[in-house]
Amino acid sequence: MNNIPLSQIAIWSQAKLIAGDPTLLVSGVSHDTRTLKPGNLYIAMKGERFDGNDFLLEAAQKGAVGAIIDGEIPENLPTKFGIIRAAHSLEALHSLAHKWRGQLSLRVIALTGSNGKTTTKDFTATVLRTLFSTTSTQGNFNNNIGLPLSILAASPSDQIAVWEIGMNHRHEIAPLAKLAAPDIAIITNIGVAHIGLLGSRQAIAVEKGDLLAVLSKNGVAILPAGDPFFTQLSMRTSAPIISVGINCGVLHAEKIVVTPTGSEFEVHYEASSYKAFLPVFGRHMIHNALLALAAGLCCGVPLERGIQALEKITPSKSRLAIHQVGGVTLVDDSYNANPDSMEAALLTVSTMSCPGRRIGVLGCMRELGHYEHEGYTRVGGMAAKALDILITIGSETVSLVEAAHKDGLKKIYQVNNNQEASDLLNTLLHDGDLVLVKGSLSANLKEVVSKLISAPPKPRCL
Repeated sequence: MNNIPLSQIAIWSQAKLIAGDPTLLVSGVSHDTRTLKPGNLYIAMKGERFDGNDFLLEAAQKGAVGAIIDGEIPENLPTKFGIIRAAHSLEALHSLAHKWRGQLSLRVIALTGSNGKTTTKDFTATVLRTLFSTTSTQGNFNNNIGLPLSILAASPSDQIAVWEIGMNHRHEIAPLAKLAAPDIAIITNIGVAHIGLLGSRQAIAVEKGDLLAVLSKNGVAILPAGDPFFTQLSMRTSAPIISVGINCGVLHAEKIVVTPTGSEFEVHYEASSYKAFLPVFGRHMIHNALLALAAGLCCGVPLERGIQALEKITPSKSRLAIHQVGGVTLVDDSYNANPDSMEAALLTVSTMSCPGRRIGVLGCMRELGHYEHEGYTRVGGMAAKALDILITIGSETVSLVEAAHKDGLKKIYQVNNNQEASDLLNTLLHDGDLVLVKGSLSANLKEVVSKLISAPPKPRCL
């Protein structure tokens, strides 16, 4: 959004301009004074631990032209600083984003799924930028605050938008999907992320399918061919469907070969096949790349061009990022975790070249509810197949440890915290070892990664 007068902002927000110059132009929107730029409109949001209304003076000092507020007005604000009072700032933000979405003529790709959303979003934007001016969600800014801010970050010159939509409760996706108004919808997969809050994979499939329900018959749905909920998802839309998968689907990959620098494979579509290379590891990453290529096809990007673009990508931060630390290969997948992504990461490291031992540092997984024991048991079974040494952090991982031990893994260590895990690694590591670090975001296993990178182990041989 750019160069919209405060008076128009107030109307679109269904709020009232009560102070400031109504002709002042807004160049963008921010809900965080730490990233606010001069000319922005500040949205004062309330959270569980903060109240954005308390930062109005800071917003003004940083050059904001005004703010949408739902709290008290502090003294000493500049006289020209615009104040738009709303009953609820979040509702005003959604109303503003809805109106701005209506001003945009761009083509919208919206995506959701249990795993791989952010990577698929990044891959898709990379493919589309080969031919089009493309805006996309920054990071994983995909919730009821992040999506409207992503919409407001789009400009009239953008031709395509790639917006990620997330959820952790029922009835979250439907209003966000309506707000995004997509032309193309992608569902990466139906897994068990947030199953503790939704109850079952069936309920998760229903929730994710709400994205498909907003597609018109002129839209396109891109769906995971090998997913057990493929048929159920297909029934949620009257739009044409492109099925995507590994060894299955209209657009699919075959003959996957893991190399020291990534994955080689063939892409098959209709009667043609194409050689491809992805400079990241994992079958799930190849699946994400196929989803992106399908989106590119829908928008007119030839497969060859999309494949060439993906050959140059890098993984998102802390998502299967590879670091050479001394003589050790570190696989940083510490961004987040659930049983599906844990299994995928373990399967990936099991296929990677490793002259030494494969070591896993695994933390807790959140929001599993009644599925907790089964989820940790699944991961423990895969850990026994993929690893030579397992280090788990926290008491929550007991079922993981028991399953790994039952399935034959001998070297297992259970520690209490990240510091203990880092100290233990320093005593265990040898040249040629490969270390996977993965856990939920709240486990903050980035601490383990950072300590290993900042203080590489001294060269030791087995």
